[in-house]
Amino acid sequence: MQRRTLALLAGFATIAAVMPLAPQAMAQTASITGAGSSFVNPVYQRWGEDAKAQGIQLNYQSVGSGAGVNQIKNRTVDFGASDAPLTAEQLAEAKLVQFPTVMGSVVPIVNLPGVEVDQLRLTGEVLADLYAGRITKWDDKRIADLNPGLKLPSIAVAPVYRADASGTSFVFTSYLAAVSPAWKSGVGAATSVKWPAGAGARGNEGVAGTVHNTRGGIGYVENAYATQNKLTTVQLRNHDGQFVKPTMESFAAAAASANWNVPGMAASIIDQPGANSWPIVSPTFVLLPTNPENADRSRAVMRFFDWAYSKGGDAANKLEYIPLPAAVQNQARATWTQVMADGKAVWNQ
Repeated sequence: MQRRTLALLAGFATIAAVMPLAPQAMAQTASITGAGSSFVNPVYQRWGEDAKAQGIQLNYQSVGSGAGVNQIKNRTVDFGASDAPLTAEQLAEAKLVQFPTVMGSVVPIVNLPGVEVDQLRLTGEVLADLYAGRITKWDDKRIADLNPGLKLPSIAVAPVYRADASGTSFVFTSYLAAVSPAWKSGVGAATSVKWPAGAGARGNEGVAGTVHNTRGGIGYVENAYATQNKLTTVQLRNHDGQFVKPTMESFAAAAASANWNVPGMAASIIDQPGANSWPIVSPTFVLLPTNPENADRSRAVMRFFDWAYSKGGDAANKLEYIPLPAAVQNQARATWTQVMADGKAVWNQ
């Protein structure tokens, strides 16, 4: 699959200055552990490889957002990763601080004989009805009317969803709830929902693999999984009524309108206005204890993401993630002063 990648948006181009680190912190090699979101796993693995030269060894487990939240609450990892942000009350109760690291996009994928990449057009309402079991054949009139001239196979629809508690599911169901009143009232939006139809698979990896092996399959994955595995994506009708392809241009158009001045920096980028905007874009978040058991390891986590903000943008772009604007990176850095040990802020000691 050929996709164009953009340089950083003009508003994203300024690289934030790296906050100074104590000489002893820079000289040490640190091992850090994280767990959670599979949505962000491709870029975290790439950043982990690149950060080895900076003296940071990352062990990140792609176990799903729900498991990542549980693990950081239980303090079995140094940081948790979730695409579903916690509320201010949840953060306070668990003694956690939350900050975004990068933005990504969820894309529907299909396995339909004779249908090529981005040929099929769907609306959010039709997508919701496919997952609700109200549309059961791919040559259904509602799909055919959106795709004049495209030969649709007369085969059964086979929805695939996340079987684990998933931030990707939270993003996808948030989109379906935003565009389909029936979905909002009947199923809702959460990391885990009662899916009306289909079969479950674990992780973005599992959904991608199951759709790839299922004739008539439809699934939803973070865009990097579709790109890397050459899966068949679709066009979606956006908030402005335009059919758009899943490209870096359409992801960036949606991301540009994000409002970060909300509790927990929990910006929503679902179904944003704009003729070129892809409708399912989301930040992903890291959770850190405000009362770390090991201040050095928490400091190393912040060093890792400080480096990723400053030096990881190109790698993120190549994987078709969207780096945060420099001002948002600095806003995230400011949250790190909430991480305290012995009554002192851990960051920048």
